[in-house]
Amino acid sequence: MAMQSLYRGDSALFVWWGTEVECISAIARVEREGMVSTSTVVKVTNRLQLLSETWHEIQPVEEVRKIAKRFLRVHNLRAADALQLAAAFLAAEKDSSTLEFVCLDERLANAARKEGFAVIGI
Repeated sequence: MAMQSLYRGDSALFVWWGTEVECISAIARVEREGMVSTSTVVKVTNRLQLLSETWHEIQPVEEVRKIAKRFLRVHNLRAADALQLAAAFLAAEKDSSTLEFVCLDERLANAARKEGFAVIGI
């Protein structure tokens, strides 16, 4: 509910090109583990599709890869998280103080804070 409230307050989203795939992966995992029903998966997937039609997507350009590789050397991140953070950094035009970083992953949130983002969510 907190994320929905946050979204209602500011619906301009900048997301990494692979975000939708990462979301589907998480949804499929909880479905396989029996944590959600198939009808819930359908509702959530449809909602994700609608949301993806409104966000600004950061494409997998060479500069994102270059920044992500540096972040992997500097922070304790997984590759996908480094790409997420690099995409945010690029969306902020390399000035992390200009955007808030919404995140529910502690490791990624810590790296984002160290890079100068104001982190919301954790």
